[in-house]
Amino acid sequence: MNSKIQQVSNSANLAYIEALYAAYVVDPSSVDQDWCAYFAALNGDASDGQTTRMPSTTESNGGVAHASGSASSVASRASTLQEQVNEMIRAFRSLGHKAASIDPLSLSNDPQPSLDPEFYGLTVDDMKRLFPGVGLPWNGPLTIGEIVERLRRTYCGAIGVEFMHIDEPAVRNWLQRRMEESQNHLELSHKQKLRILARLTDAVTFEEFVRKKFVGAKSFSLEGAESLIPLLDFAINHAARDGLQEIVLAMAHRGRLNVLANLIGKSPWEIFREFDDPLTAESGGGDVKYHLGYSNDYELASGEKIHLSLCFNPSHLEFVNPVAVGRMRAKQDRAGDQQHGRGMALLIHGDAAFAGEGVTQETLNLSQLEGYSIGGVLHVVINNQIGFTTSPKEARSTRYATDVAKMLQVPIFHVNGDDPEAVAQVVGLAMDFRRTFKRDAMIDMYGYRRWGHNEGDEPTFTQPRLYQAIKKHRPVRDLYLEKLLREKIIDAGEANRLVAQRRSDLENELARARSTSAVPTPQSFGSFWAGYSGGLEPAAAPVPTAVKRERLSALLEALARIPKDFQPHPKIKRGIELRQEMARGTRPIDWSAAEALAFASLAVQGIRVRLSGQDSARGTFSHRHAVLRDYHDGHAYVPLQHLQPGQAPVEIINSPLSETGVLGFEYGYSLDYPEALTLWEAQFGDFVNAAQVIIDQFITSAEEKWRRLSGLVLLLPHGFEGMGPEHSSARIERFLQLCSKDNLQVVYPTTPAQYFHCLRRQVLRRWRKPMVIMTPKSLLRHPGAVSNLDALADGEFETVIGDLSARQDCQKILLCSGKVYYDLEKKRAEMNRDDIAIVRIEQFYPVPEERLRTVLEGYAAGTPVVWIQEEPRNMGAACFWHLQLGNKLFDRFPFSVVARAASASPATGSASRHHQQQTELLAAAFGNQ
Repeated sequence: MNSKIQQVSNSANLAYIEALYAAYVVDPSSVDQDWCAYFAALNGDASDGQTTRMPSTTESNGGVAHASGSASSVASRASTLQEQVNEMIRAFRSLGHKAASIDPLSLSNDPQPSLDPEFYGLTVDDMKRLFPGVGLPWNGPLTIGEIVERLRRTYCGAIGVEFMHIDEPAVRNWLQRRMEESQNHLELSHKQKLRILARLTDAVTFEEFVRKKFVGAKSFSLEGAESLIPLLDFAINHAARDGLQEIVLAMAHRGRLNVLANLIGKSPWEIFREFDDPLTAESGGGDVKYHLGYSNDYELASGEKIHLSLCFNPSHLEFVNPVAVGRMRAKQDRAGDQQHGRGMALLIHGDAAFAGEGVTQETLNLSQLEGYSIGGVLHVVINNQIGFTTSPKEARSTRYATDVAKMLQVPIFHVNGDDPEAVAQVVGLAMDFRRTFKRDAMIDMYGYRRWGHNEGDEPTFTQPRLYQAIKKHRPVRDLYLEKLLREKIIDAGEANRLVAQRRSDLENELARARSTSAVPTPQSFGSFWAGYSGGLEPAAAPVPTAVKRERLSALLEALARIPKDFQPHPKIKRGIELRQEMARGTRPIDWSAAEALAFASLAVQGIRVRLSGQDSARGTFSHRHAVLRDYHDGHAYVPLQHLQPGQAPVEIINSPLSETGVLGFEYGYSLDYPEALTLWEAQFGDFVNAAQVIIDQFITSAEEKWRRLSGLVLLLPHGFEGMGPEHSSARIERFLQLCSKDNLQVVYPTTPAQYFHCLRRQVLRRWRKPMVIMTPKSLLRHPGAVSNLDALADGEFETVIGDLSARQDCQKILLCSGKVYYDLEKKRAEMNRDDIAIVRIEQFYPVPEERLRTVLEGYAAGTPVVWIQEEPRNMGAACFWHLQLGNKLFDRFPFSVVARAASASPATGSASRHHQQQTELLAAAFGNQ
């Protein structure tokens, strides 16, 4: 556009227009052609838009005064018209989506007066006036009526776009230009249109076949939203053209089988066999077919391939989102892809779940955070306009299901799923936006759900009007085929042969499923998982975790080395000096130093370390200080990243205030980076229950349901220290209740050396299981909770630690773990009771039964064994140990429990009451019960 015209639009400079018009009156050729035509149209000089020179000032009766007045009048009129049109253009960009035809059922009608030219005082005559088209990408001038029509096609057709909430003008202008230049219409070749029809045929035929062959079975049909298949086809091909090598997809159950069969590449016979569900030797465990994932290479028409991984997913819908994003970040990190250009996550949502589940917001919030960004996610909402039996007006307080996404500076493309070509247009826009700006992009594809929530459900009980409309509505393939027939792109015979071929193929797949006894080959433990194992804990010799003393000293020196121009906080300087003393062996190793040595020793071995959590860089209890800040300018220095050349990366990341989203992300990361040590830390262990879905549906059960392994570590600060009900307990009982078949490791180490060996063991051995570590709070600075350097240079993680100081003919054996050990040890010393042994169980699960038997075998049969815990009797490990050990341990030792009284709340909020309870607990431990 002419810069002068743009200037007028931006400044509304009436004086400028007057001067321009005065020049036009004298000599029309002296002004820009657009302005010339514009002034001519305003004056009515030529109905066909040709400029006719107005009389000069000397030829007119009014002389100079007339010219001046005319200029002022015309300029004022021009300025007013400019403002009217500009307001209308902005209204179309801001509100056009409200008038867009995005509902295939056309059940809603929301007139938008602000999109009517009359709203701005524009008349029918004004519609015929030529206008310079300020800020519009079309060659002009155009009549105002033509501008309105083009804006309607761009913003009020089968595509409605929300993008004016984006703050940056450059981003908005990019979107405006892309949409307005094409009027939001994608010119497709005959070949592309036939591909759309073929993909719709695939989708429709599969659903019809399954419904007829497996009557009454749940499949969670895609019918009503079949355009998802061409949508994903376009997205995958676009990704490949952009140079992406792999895509991690996640979706709920609706349409999942269709996506598996028609896009991911799972053989239909495998899916049909899951419907038949034959009982085999391998039966047991597992999950329903519409929760299963799959990985495969997708072959493009060019012969190129792109790897697709569809995540396994529970019925908890949106909770898989951060898992998928974490998986992609791990893939990028493994490949050294710091620009996040190698792959992407594609998340497929349901409308009700996207608006209703809080994990949606948590995942979106990770989008632009350095520790979690993957270069943008493509979101696709399958908008059924219903959630089970709940209507949108009952399910959300917003206009759109996607309104939560406006927390990000990204566009939201609403599109009518009955217009596959419009769907193709928004896919191209969304993918290009994601690539250009490294941000998420959102597609909200409106469709409907032809049947009930599942195939056995009756939807007319609750939505009679909606389902009357659906019953009358023709499927999208029929509508699109009709369009292609009109365009003579295909004939009816060819279309029928396409359907017949698809049906024949599916019949062959069904026959194969019912004639073979072969079980599909599981996909787990391939690629970078080769060599790792799950199952029961191996009985083989433990992996060496010790590190030579000289190496440890050198690493401590490196951790205490900072650049000369870096000014640490004065208190941090003292910590650095303490590390140097530890390196020399003149000071024992505390908890934070042991952790730093575990991380450092792994990094120099080439093993990546990633720890994220709330305030993890400093540590909740100001103990870690892994990320130092210059005291003067605040810039960061991370000693763990400067150990030696060629070391593996070490990331210590402050997470957002989110448990579910971040834990899900880190779990996903661990799935695709088994050789890394991946850790998530809770601010306090009490807060882990905010992520219970991730723990229950993924971490603890994925191996049995989906044959998926993880080595994720959860660090949960735990211990009763008078800090109240929400700062005492990580709910160890809940983790123990979830333990079965060695699916999980639960440990509660009592010394820095134990913690050091535990962390190293987790990643060095090839057995991969999630590990939950109860970590200390007060023990971080407890003078007794230290280890000498030799304990790290020798030895290993001990699942049970015996008592070498007690007599073998002791009167009682106390079993315990964690902080209470130090309380018991102190009390025993005060009472001079060497006739009582204190044995520490450092690993709760897998139960170290043989090690415990060995530790106890030297004590006399009949010696009472008492489990001591700080938690209330109905919490902690008390019930677990009774279940595992019974009332008589190894048929030799009477077994009982000492704990706080059963309670609905983990701990008291009164510090004085806490101390009283602790005193009573210790008295009972050493009493004669």
